[in-house]
Amino acid sequence: MHHLNTAMRLYLSGLLLFGISLLLPAPFQAGGLLLATGLSGYHVTAEGLQDTLRASRQHRQFTPNIHLLMFLAAFGAILIGSFREAALLMLIFAGAHFLEEYAEGKSNREITALLDLNPVEARRLTAQQTVELVSVADLAVGDRLQVLNGDQVPTDGTITQGTAVINEATITGESLPREKQVGDAVYGSTLNGDSSFQMVVTKTSQETTFAQIVALVQHAQTSLGTTATWIERFEPRYVKVVLALIPLVFLTNRFLLDWTLATSLYRTIVFLIAASPCALAAAAVPATLSGLSNLAKQGVLFKGGHTLTELSDLQAIAFDKTGTLTQGQPQVTDVSWAPTADPVTLTNLLVAMERQSNHPLATAITAHFTPTEPLPLAVTNTVGIGLQATYHGQVIAIGKPTAFPALPVDVAQTIHDLTAQGKTIVLLAVDQQIQLLIALMDRPAEHAAATITYFNQQQIHTELITGDTLLTGQAIGRQLQVQHVSANTLPASKAALIAAQQRRFKTVAMVGDGVNDAPALAQANIGIAMGGGTDVAIDVADMVLMTNDLTKLTTAHRLSRRLQLIVRENLVLALIVVALLIVLNFLQLTDIAWGVVLHEGSTLVVILNGLRLLLFK
Repeated sequence: MHHLNTAMRLYLSGLLLFGISLLLPAPFQAGGLLLATGLSGYHVTAEGLQDTLRASRQHRQFTPNIHLLMFLAAFGAILIGSFREAALLMLIFAGAHFLEEYAEGKSNREITALLDLNPVEARRLTAQQTVELVSVADLAVGDRLQVLNGDQVPTDGTITQGTAVINEATITGESLPREKQVGDAVYGSTLNGDSSFQMVVTKTSQETTFAQIVALVQHAQTSLGTTATWIERFEPRYVKVVLALIPLVFLTNRFLLDWTLATSLYRTIVFLIAASPCALAAAAVPATLSGLSNLAKQGVLFKGGHTLTELSDLQAIAFDKTGTLTQGQPQVTDVSWAPTADPVTLTNLLVAMERQSNHPLATAITAHFTPTEPLPLAVTNTVGIGLQATYHGQVIAIGKPTAFPALPVDVAQTIHDLTAQGKTIVLLAVDQQIQLLIALMDRPAEHAAATITYFNQQQIHTELITGDTLLTGQAIGRQLQVQHVSANTLPASKAALIAAQQRRFKTVAMVGDGVNDAPALAQANIGIAMGGGTDVAIDVADMVLMTNDLTKLTTAHRLSRRLQLIVRENLVLALIVVALLIVLNFLQLTDIAWGVVLHEGSTLVVILNGLRLLLFK
């Protein structure tokens, strides 16, 4: 940073001296312009020469860069007495270079800002219930902490006492605070509201969700897209070609076109400026980093810029059902009582029995039904059959339809109709007489339908992959308009389905959140993990949505396509300007000053075009 500040001061000094020199008498003007050229171009010249020497040693061959071309052009302009043009060249080139450094440093500043949010101290509770201030790095799993109002949560953990309203913007990108209570997970770096609570540590500071975010963004910065990587490899080869053409251009000017020595030298210098690939080199990197930075602030993380660029080529996308396209929490959708049933008494029995079960359906049932009084019951839970209890001499049974051998025709028909809709059926019987039918279904996640519609409209094949039955999968598929449903799939077969898709489509993505999704996420060209998912799924994924908000996925896809469009625009503009300047130079319709303005002006336009992605929504 100190080096950059020094370079900027030298540049500004050169800019000021350039303006003053233009006002000086002719005898003094040349000296002022020479000094302005040296001051403004010192940073880029020194950096270019150092990079050229370092790269040449590393590759064991001459590996020049654009800075060397600009230095040679400025030096040539000075040799033929064009001092003003030499100074102007260095001023505009160095200015464009500083702007590019700003664009590329934007993501680094985002990382610095993230690291500044990392908590450093925690209030640890001792065995004597006293509080000691300790470094977050010294916390161990199982430590008990106190978090006061206004404190940052020190590390990931679970609330054991109290309630909280926590701002999780550093994790999810959403500023709306979330209410937390005993048993809820909290994340390091998030901000506690106006209440205090106690928590137990579940992850060390190196393993927290926030630490994973920082690591992902840092890694993405060093792994850019395929276009950016190609340009970086192409640049030294291009510069070598330009250097090799310089003597050929001069000889052509001097002997083939029969220009004077002075004109030939002048036109060779203009060619050197025109042919330099400054805009070409800036076509992809600033835009890619701007896109990564924008999405990181929205809670969308990539393990490399190549994933962001590859996302634009997506041809097929597969979704896990539970927890991805659905809420992962079954809800009661239908309730049907027998004509002879006593709803009040049976509701009390139902809730009393289901509260002694840990099945996910039991949670949905107890949340839906409200008892009038608690009933102490001895409940037997038989795996594969259901719950049984005795009440006033009657046997109360709760289970799936297969647990009841003889079902009335009307009940069997209702079960068939509801099952065809993808719903799960639970029955309650008194002495084998069906008194209550409950249908449950895992409802689609918020924005799931809009997400599937978006990809369908983009002519991207959509598929639902689920371990549930075909009827359940097809019911959700119809509701969301998914193009194809694969049901009854095991983890290994999910990966095989993705492999089959890859034989049909060039780029295939898989979206999931569980351990059973990990093989498919790893198999896909782009594995996308939901932030509420397991660590295993997140570890193997190429892209992570820090919240279970599928609109972030469509935003990322739209941004990736905009990125590719901007890169293509930049490449076309850069090549057109180079070709135009070369033609104008041979027609003697441009000079060094206009060559510098047009060439470096195109570089500024390319950089600013890429920076637009910082504002993309």
